[in-house]
Amino acid sequence: MTEEMSRLDELATAFADDLTSLTRGVLGEDAPRFAALNMGQRVRVSPISADEKVMRIPVSVNNDPVLSLMVRYYCCWDGSSTFLATDQADIHVHYAGISDPLIRFEYVRSSKEPPGAHIQVHAHRDEMAYLLRLADSGRPKQGNRRRRMPRLSEMHLPVGGHRMRPALEDVLLFLKREFAIDTAETWRTVIDERLRNWRVIQLMSAVRDAPDAAAEVLRALGYTVQQPSVVRQRTSPDHIKLYWP
Repeated sequence: MTEEMSRLDELATAFADDLTSLTRGVLGEDAPRFAALNMGQRVRVSPISADEKVMRIPVSVNNDPVLSLMVRYYCCWDGSSTFLATDQADIHVHYAGISDPLIRFEYVRSSKEPPGAHIQVHAHRDEMAYLLRLADSGRPKQGNRRRRMPRLSEMHLPVGGHRMRPALEDVLLFLKREFAIDTAETWRTVIDERLRNWRVIQLMSAVRDAPDAAAEVLRALGYTVQQPSVVRQRTSPDHIKLYWP
């Protein structure tokens, strides 16, 4: 194993421990532990069983485990090989015993079309099925070629782009708010602290994408911001994730 991959494994393991702390802080100490598993070019971070398969996280309502979460991240280096990045993230909400998820919160780092960060809802409504087949171009045209009834779950609902996407904390908060899931006494403190950290991390990524805009705002707030002595070559907007859908 190269030194670079060894360092990536260390960072992914720390991320796994962080996710374990989050889920146990919200759902209780019985939540399964996350682990980092090297997959070659990427490291998978998820709760895993003894045979290294992804485990679901049980979620209870009134002490009845009627929901579960499938949480899986694939981690890699960022473009500068400096920071741990998420290459792919899947957070699926399942009803107990049903393989098809209710909702899928997903992220694909390399994707613009469909949006890299999106939600897919597994449901049906006649009007939506009609709209998915109405046009004779784009995705509706592609759907017509398959000669079957379109599904609402095929729609990729955008959620703010690569930098502003929801995190696992947002999903847990959604489940608490909408379904009153069982939680540990510390759940609100854990969620609030972790969401703040997540927003700041994403803000720093956005600042790296648009430093001139960040400098302008800081100057307007009274900060002194100087131009760097060595100006990096500007990246094409087509390659800046802040501007991706």
